[in-house]
Amino acid sequence: MLRSTSDDDARVTSAVLGLYACQFQSLSSSSYPQSCHLFPSSHPPTYAEQVPSAKCLQKARALLVGRRRRVKKPSSTRPMATEQFVLFIFIFIFTCCLLSSRLGFADAYDPVDPNGNITINWDFLSIDPNVYAVRASIHNYQLYRHIERPGWRLSWVWAGREFISDVVGAETTEQGNCTGLHGARGAPPHCCEKQPVMVDLPPGAPYNRQTANCCRGGVLSSVTQNNRTATSQFEMYIVNFELDKHGDIKMPTTFNIGVPGYTCSNATTVPATRSKVDEQRHEQVLLTWQIICSYSQFRDAPSPSCCVSLSTFYNSTIVGCPTDSCGGAGSPSAPQCLSGGEQSKILAALPDADGDPPAPVIRCTEHMCPIRVHWHVKQSYRGYWRVKTTVTNYDVVSNYTDWNLVVRHPNLRSLTQLFSFNYQPLIEYGTINDTGMFWGIKNYNEMLLKDGNVQTEMILEKEPSDFTFSGGWAFPRRVYFDGHECVMPPPDQYPSLPNAAWDVRVSAVQRWLLAGSCLILLSLFLLV
Repeated sequence: MLRSTSDDDARVTSAVLGLYACQFQSLSSSSYPQSCHLFPSSHPPTYAEQVPSAKCLQKARALLVGRRRRVKKPSSTRPMATEQFVLFIFIFIFTCCLLSSRLGFADAYDPVDPNGNITINWDFLSIDPNVYAVRASIHNYQLYRHIERPGWRLSWVWAGREFISDVVGAETTEQGNCTGLHGARGAPPHCCEKQPVMVDLPPGAPYNRQTANCCRGGVLSSVTQNNRTATSQFEMYIVNFELDKHGDIKMPTTFNIGVPGYTCSNATTVPATRSKVDEQRHEQVLLTWQIICSYSQFRDAPSPSCCVSLSTFYNSTIVGCPTDSCGGAGSPSAPQCLSGGEQSKILAALPDADGDPPAPVIRCTEHMCPIRVHWHVKQSYRGYWRVKTTVTNYDVVSNYTDWNLVVRHPNLRSLTQLFSFNYQPLIEYGTINDTGMFWGIKNYNEMLLKDGNVQTEMILEKEPSDFTFSGGWAFPRRVYFDGHECVMPPPDQYPSLPNAAWDVRVSAVQRWLLAGSCLILLSLFLLV
């Protein structure tokens, strides 16, 4: 016969009360007879149920266990499914982040210059039945990253049997096999390669081969340093082009700017380029294709190329660059190291007849970096503080032309005076002004010579809201040299204030709390 639910509930309640009674009895004196009633008063206990407290506890626990076994446990399928779903999402996000960091996709986004890129415009000036004229323009829209020698090397793959009849403002590295082909004017074609490689003409090229914004050896300045030299262009005539099924000219593919670290998109049709002729007239090309090239430091080099060292006036410790910042000695990614009078390495690294850049040969150091940036907190005044910055070139065979230095520090918005350098704030997020760009003065120190250095001093105003020398606040957050992020020392190694030093960043609330604490202590002392 099955027992009713109310009887079961009463039975459990009695068991719980009996269990507490047994536990209470176990704490009392053992000289008295002890028993417990596990059942309601309507069912008087038998002699066998009047047992010592130990047996009473066993019965109570057995009764509770039996009751638990008869109760069906709630289903845990839903909570387990939720936990498994959350775990799956976590593993998925972690895997995506890991893959993006490995493949360099995350590095393609630059927080200092989120909108920077190199844009190539392919403007059609004229289109005839068998030949068309195009003007290719290369625009560097990056705030601080520039293209230095040997410059850009633009290449692409033709969609059909096209070849370049003539070109001005640039030239291809190879002519290729032009047997049986003739240019638009009957002259031999300029290039018949399936994948031509176009390079800029050097300065001093003949005038009949020049065009506007050409002939700088492929060098492109950043828009911050000099926006007039941030563009390069050339014109060419294309013969034997093909049309697609819609009657449009087939686009070339596989564009490449020829500079390490850059990846280019496919050509897309955009609104035709308009240019201003005079104050009243604009002219428009027939058609415009556009290619976007973005930069990733991960694709540029397997290891960094610069590092940062720190020092202050209030601490004698000089924190050098981390050991092997740019690769250990003997590492494939590390540059050649020169120690003592090893002149043979210098001679072997000199540029060859083709004008290729020399392989870096640096002086042997613990950090093994071609460039070191030293940040020295030099002096503190009442309302200002002074910083000295030195950029040292450890490369003994290469100069850095039109170099630039980008520093991120919250106090740069209060930069008051700068010596020997040019400066321009890089404001990309509303009114946040914590990043600035430094570069050399024309005909003075715009070139960082091999095995040399350039230096500057700056005076910044102390802002009471956040200025302090403690916690490494006076040191930069990030440093870039020539577009490459430099390796910073670990924060726990930053030069610290002396133990007796007082943090100058004390708010008004903290002052009131401190004064109140002093008054309370004084009152207690007087009362005692």
